[in-house]
Amino acid sequence: QVQLVESGGGLVQAGGSLRLSCAASGRIFSINDMGWYRQAPGKQRELVATIPRGGSTNYADSVKGRFTASGDNANNTVFLQMNDLKPEDTAVYYCNAAVKISSLFAARDYWGQGTQVTVSS
Repeated sequence: QVQLVESGGGLVQAGGSLRLSCAASGRIFSINDMGWYRQAPGKQRELVATIPRGGSTNYADSVKGRFTASGDNANNTVFLQMNDLKPEDTAVYYCNAAVKISSLFAARDYWGQGTQVTVSS
């Protein structure tokens, strides 16, 4: 199977920074793209950034100019550098990857366990 392990969440004051990491491992034939999502209490999970293999990174409007997503394709790892954090960024952040476990199968989505980011005002 495929595992996604996130790290780097925590508590930070408004205006501060955090860096999240996510490493994919297991039975991986190829990864189409990876991304970051978040879910705040009482709200639906929302896209933060997508990192397509060989394409341009896309960001939610709410994080443009503050967050930077990047990837290390050789190690199936993605990062999310979050600067100028705001209380409304408080959420559980999830890593997502579209993974093919074999050339015979289509890619399917896998999710990490999530990491809590809390921004105090």
